[in-house]
This record gives sequence, C-alpha cells and structure tokens, in this order.
Amino acid sequence: MPGSSTQTGIAIIAPSGAPLDDSLIERGLQRLAGQGFKVHSYYDADAKFQRFGAMDAERVRQTHEAAQNPDVQIVMALRGSYGMSRLMPLLDFDLLANSGKCFVGYSDFTLVHLAMLARGRTSIAGPMLCDDYIREQPVEYTLQQFQACVSNTMHTVEFETATEQDLHVDGKLWGGNLAMLTHVVGTPYWAEVEGGILFLEDIGEHPYRIERMLLQLHFAGVLSKQKAIVLGNFSAYKLAVHDNGYDFNAMLAYIRSVINVPVITGLPFGHISTRASLVVGSEAQLDVEVGRASLVMNYNL
Repeated sequence: MPGSSTQTGIAIIAPSGAPLDDSLIERGLQRLAGQGFKVHSYYDADAKFQRFGAMDAERVRQTHEAAQNPDVQIVMALRGSYGMSRLMPLLDFDLLANSGKCFVGYSDFTLVHLAMLARGRTSIAGPMLCDDYIREQPVEYTLQQFQACVSNTMHTVEFETATEQDLHVDGKLWGGNLAMLTHVVGTPYWAEVEGGILFLEDIGEHPYRIERMLLQLHFAGVLSKQKAIVLGNFSAYKLAVHDNGYDFNAMLAYIRSVINVPVITGLPFGHISTRASLVVGSEAQLDVEVGRASLVMNYNL
C-alpha cells in the first residue's frame, strides 16, 4: 500500500464462483508472493458448493474474517462468475468499509465496488487470482497495473480510442460490469453518482442486450448525470443473420443519438487478459485528443 514500509498482506476470498481448476490455485498464490505480497488464502477447495466457491454463509465468513485480519491490507476475489447477489443481504458492508482494507476484483465483484462507493471508500476494479495469476504465462501489463495502483496515490491508464472528439472532463470514477450495474439500479445496493466518469464492460452479451441495459440506465436517469461514459471490452457474443447489419457499432451509434453524454471507447478493461486497474471512487481526469485517451486517477486506498 502507498507509504507502507512493511510487506503488504493480501487475502484471497471466494465470494462468487468456484475455480475451474483447483490444481492451479497454488501457482497463483506463489505468483502473488513473488510480487512481494504476504498471502493469506481463505479459499477451501473442500468447501465448494454447486457452482460457488462455498455455501453462502461460508463465503460471507471468509469475507468478514479477511476484513478483520490485522495482517491484511488488500482483499482480492478469487474469481467472478456469479454469487455476490446472494451475499448482498448477508454481508456487513459497514464492517468492510470501516476495515480500511482495499477490495479488489471485477465482473461479479462490481457489487462490492458499489457498496464501498456508497460508503465513501475507494476500491480497485482489477485482477483476480483466477485467471490473472494462475496463467502459465501471466500478462505483465495486468500485473504491473495492479502493482502500480496499490503502490501510489495517482494512477494513469492511457489507451487508443476510435472516438473522434476531443474531451477534457473530471469527476468521480465509477462503474464496472454492465449487467451487474443494471441488476441493482433502483435497489438499496445502488450507489448514486452525479458528475462522474462511468466505465462499463461485459462479456457474452449480444449488442441488443447491451443496448437494452444501457437504455435501462438511461431511463433510470443514470447516464444523463455523468460527464462521460467510457466503454471497455464487450466481446464473446455471436451475431445472427437476422441482425441484418445491426452490430456493436450500429448499437453504439444509436445510443449516442439518444443520450447527450460523450461515449468513449477503447478502455483496456473487462473480460480480457490485458486489463488496466481502475480505482473506483477516485477523483479522475479524462482527456481525449486525436484518437488517444488518458485517464488519471487520484486517490487514497
């Protein structure tokens, strides 16, 4: 963590899906240790239940115990998939927010980011043990992004964009998985942000589903309150013959015609191997010029 002179403790919890291959978990733990972290694993392969890392109560216990461990500064999700929705009424989010821990993950973990955001705490939309740390050949960009993020109070992500407009805005950075955000809009688990920079990603969702979710956020008044919307990776879907030219770009053109907020593409974030780390709740500046974008985050973890 920034300013720390001792070895940073990192806890691995399994709040959502179970690993696809338990034999690779140790490789991931060793790789984290190789980055200089003192690793505390709460995952128990024998506790797996159905598609989940464990039964609901056990996953809650892991999360609470990691948050209360004085030797832990960072709590990282083992994997995404599905499971956080079951835990939302069971988790003590005030305990998590007041623990001083930095919570890290993406995808299904978006709900934790929202909970921290609602309580004025920053968190990191970043790597998870599976599969960022268990790969035979890790992606250095992804690991270096995370290391730089937790080691500083300012973090920059630069990327190419096909967006043909200049833009200079600042605001609170927030967002995550589009399906998870639309899943909780209008519920007690929603975090209201005005004048923010909203980043979004998803996987396996046809462009019409993406459009429908964006329209849901639009109809709920969420998108119009933002200064910019930054899109990460949307992939692993299959178009059909009857789409008749309706693809992601056609959907994007329609969304841009409906909402009055700049939509920027190209953010290296989502269900991809080369992924930036983003500090949810940070004060951010987004600059776009001539096909290049820079996102600068200022924060205290």
